Amino acid sequence: MTIASLLEPITGKPGPARLEHAGDWMQGRTLYGGASALVAYTAAIRAFPDLPPLRGAQVAFVAPVGEEIELSAEIVRQGRNVTQVRSEIRNDKGVALTAFWLFAEGRDANAQRPADAPENWPGPPEEAAQAMKGQGPSFIQNNFEIRFGQAKGEDHGATVRRWARLTEDHDLDPVSKLVLMGDVMPPGAMRIMQRMGPISSINWSFNVLDPETRSKDGWYLAENASQHADSGYSSERLRMWDAEGSQVLDGLQCVAVFG
Repeated sequence: MTIASLLEPITGKPGPARLEHAGDWMQGRTLYGGASALVAYTAAIRAFPDLPPLRGAQVAFVAPVGEEIELSAEIVRQGRNVTQVRSEIRNDKGVALTAFWLFAEGRDANAQRPADAPENWPGPPEEAAQAMKGQGPSFIQNNFEIRFGQAKGEDHGATVRRWARLTEDHDLDPVSKLVLMGDVMPPGAMRIMQRMGPISSINWSFNVLDPETRSKDGWYLAENASQHADSGYSSERLRMWDAEGSQVLDGLQCVAVFG
């Protein structure tokens, strides 16, 4: 089912909504994190359609998001260049997701520093072998093509890196695609778990480095790397690059590691 079908019930008006096509985007008992974040982001931009480009966000995954939800969005502050918006998804028990979005107009640069080039560039996605075929949660199997972004057989520590793209033709704007795809990889902590067990994203904070990104053939290189794991939690750095190696997203996430 297309991402447009999932987002169709979101009108920008506060109140109940039914995500009839949530089934193809589920991760266990909840809507996949990137899809639920996109629902909240779409609620914000449809409520306030004249916002400047998104520059950053803080998203808290509070409880499962299913078909029956309630949406809200409000402008917290609107300045000359920067607008800050809060949007929420509620289920029948209360808040399921709360997000704070930072929209800002571009300005003449007083400081410039390009993002560092990725280490151990894997080469173009079309030369990489397919990964996760017939594996992974339903949202991966139904909506994404995944290819290896690391050399097989090498020790990658607590880092997971894969090429990913949506399998459907879609009309997503560049930022919406980044929100949807930015959480697509499992945490790097999975590589160092002593026992297999469930994992759950708790929050996700990210900065958009290129709100106009349009990567070749829709491919993005996504990387999750555990910076510290202990006491049942992992602090993860999430990054994405386009097919030319330019970084487009930089993020941080706390993940609960069970088992």
